Amino acid sequence: MERDLAIIVRELRATLGKMELALGSIDEAIVWTGEDATIQWCNTRFDQLVDKLHIAILGNSLLELLPLTCQGDPVTTANHPVVAVLQNAYKTTEYEFHPFDRPLILEISGACLEFKTGERAAVLTIRDVTERKRMEETLILANQEITALNRKLEAENLRMSAELDVTRKLQQMILPRSEELAAITSLDIAGFMEPADEVGGDYYDVLQCDEVITIGIGDVTGHGLESGILMVMTQTAVRTLSEMREADPVKFLDTLNRAIYQNIQRMNSDRSLTLAILNYADHQLSISGQHEETLIVRANGVIERINTKNLGFPIGLDDAIAPFISHASIRLESGDGIVLYTDGITEAENLAGEQYGIERLCGTVAQNWQATAEEIKQRVIADVHHHIGEQKIFDDITLLVLKQK
Repeated sequence: MERDLAIIVRELRATLGKMELALGSIDEAIVWTGEDATIQWCNTRFDQLVDKLHIAILGNSLLELLPLTCQGDPVTTANHPVVAVLQNAYKTTEYEFHPFDRPLILEISGACLEFKTGERAAVLTIRDVTERKRMEETLILANQEITALNRKLEAENLRMSAELDVTRKLQQMILPRSEELAAITSLDIAGFMEPADEVGGDYYDVLQCDEVITIGIGDVTGHGLESGILMVMTQTAVRTLSEMREADPVKFLDTLNRAIYQNIQRMNSDRSLTLAILNYADHQLSISGQHEETLIVRANGVIERINTKNLGFPIGLDDAIAPFISHASIRLESGDGIVLYTDGITEAENLAGEQYGIERLCGTVAQNWQATAEEIKQRVIADVHHHIGEQKIFDDITLLVLKQK
């Protein structure tokens, strides 16, 4: 019998040793007290928490070893979690503990054990949540900053949206009106511009001074307010030079470029634009400036593609472009005409990423050349939109059709 009892005691001690080892390895501090809050057992993590030797902890009052504050106020003996646990009136709560220079935030939960003898014991599980709380506070501050930034961005977006809306309206206001185009008796003219969602920098104009008709078409790099403003500057410069009866293509573009270049420098901008200027008088057409290909359409629908790469230089990149400017002369007979466009047409993409392209543009123009300029314009734009389908329009779409009467 004594031998059996010794075996049981040995096995019990082994089991208790394993439990001690297991409880000592967990991250939470665990402490067991009697009814008077005297510590009867604790794990290694609790030793570390109060920074005392294990032997110096056992038998001492938890109330003295674990003084707490709650929201900055000292926790009284009556309100200490161990007392509340023993009274079965406790729920998990967070407290501050100040064992070192750096205060800790502790999440304390507990349970009351009642024995057949009528005695009670309190078991407290203490978790250090300091870093978690600091991270939560950091996240709260970050969210507050993000919210403030979002409000600022919303206000800025509203302001920018208003500015862009004004610029967009200004762009539309300075386009040639239909009655102006109808007043040019020698040509049948139709123009179209559809801005993308964001303000772009497409430009076209048709101006008549005496017997000379000046036609301009251009495309400013980028989008947004700067591009829109640069487009308005270009229109003003072209009209001014046209009103001054400047007929020399080199002087015209070189003077315009200097004005635009100096404004771009003043704006500290990196914008530039392609720009073609066409002068028409008495069946003779002069083309100068670098832009997209100019389409010369003969009365029978045959199209000649004029490459403008060697006729000029991008406006606003350099202050002196006169050496790069040249011109091409074309004679238009009755039924002949010109089609001008920006890359918003040829580079318009469908959902598959396929571009509309110059070949399709030429095909659509040729098939419909016997119609009026207005009808040709409408059919080209309809075909472009059919190609785009449900895809978003990423760039301004601009088209100008002119036919010799």
